[in-house]
Amino acid sequence: MKLPVPLDLEPMEARLVDAIPSGAGWQFEPKWDGFRCLAFRDGEEVALRSKSGQPFERYFPEIVTRLHALGAKRFVLDGELVVPSGEALSFDELMQRIHPAASRVARLARETPATLLVFDLLVDVDGLSLLELPLRERRMRLEAFAARYVPVGDPRVRLSPATRERATVDAWYARVGGALDGVVAKRADSPYRPGARDAVVKVKAIRSADCIVGGYRLSERGDAVGSLLLGLFDADGRLDYVGFTSGFAASEKRALLARLRTLDAEASFAGRTPGGPSRWNRGRSTEWQPVRPELVLEVAFDQVTAGRFRHGTRPLRWRPDKAPGTCTVDQIEQNDKTLALFD
Repeated sequence: MKLPVPLDLEPMEARLVDAIPSGAGWQFEPKWDGFRCLAFRDGEEVALRSKSGQPFERYFPEIVTRLHALGAKRFVLDGELVVPSGEALSFDELMQRIHPAASRVARLARETPATLLVFDLLVDVDGLSLLELPLRERRMRLEAFAARYVPVGDPRVRLSPATRERATVDAWYARVGGALDGVVAKRADSPYRPGARDAVVKVKAIRSADCIVGGYRLSERGDAVGSLLLGLFDADGRLDYVGFTSGFAASEKRALLARLRTLDAEASFAGRTPGGPSRWNRGRSTEWQPVRPELVLEVAFDQVTAGRFRHGTRPLRWRPDKAPGTCTVDQIEQNDKTLALFD
């Protein structure tokens, strides 16, 4: 490709902050739950690159085909790959696309096609780099690009919403609630700085749930709790494993072990159970000890995939006032209408 930016261009990054910034000079965008992707086209060639620079073309052939069909023959777009599922986004179905079997990828591309949500234009149709332009100018050019080359409601390529008004951000939350993964705020006067984090911040949407402690893993030395295994009751009254938490001080982990030893049991999770060894464990023990489902702990979490917390959770407080039977899975199920932001 003969473009003014390389295929291994690092996307601009964001710093995690606790609150949405206030004051003038910010552009706000939804934080999407997908894979960051840079899309390149030069004539008949189309390339997709992940945030780490890995090729994505073989995993998302439907996006390659759609970009190739656009009237623009040259461009570089920055965006997020997602897989719509009804009015929501499915990270679980997105993860399934990264598979070595070409036949499976082709089938999933037909059954659960992806969408590229575009939020920046880095090279225009004339092959000129826009990296040095301020974001407000790049956004104007991106909107003009989309109006000319991307049909309204295109299922494979869509323009991500953006606003300079904080009230609009509040309206996003009011419209989709906890389905919004968070908000990204970008300095409107900033050029595009590959790999930099000094002009973009992100705020994650954090929720909490009251969970049952269904078991624990020991620390490496065996003299303290390594992590607590969390569960929620499903509609049939079975305790399902939903994730773990380990964010306690060392002294508290030792005290926890003594407390949990008195609750040791033969079994606890009757539905989904903690997984066994995997390639991510790096040799660590996966053994765990069940306990009677009597302790309730409120934890903070950000994302849920296939009924489980995608990341480790943060312990907030013990809830001795909560009856274990009231800790049900509906706490983490949400009416996910993420795509309502496009209405």
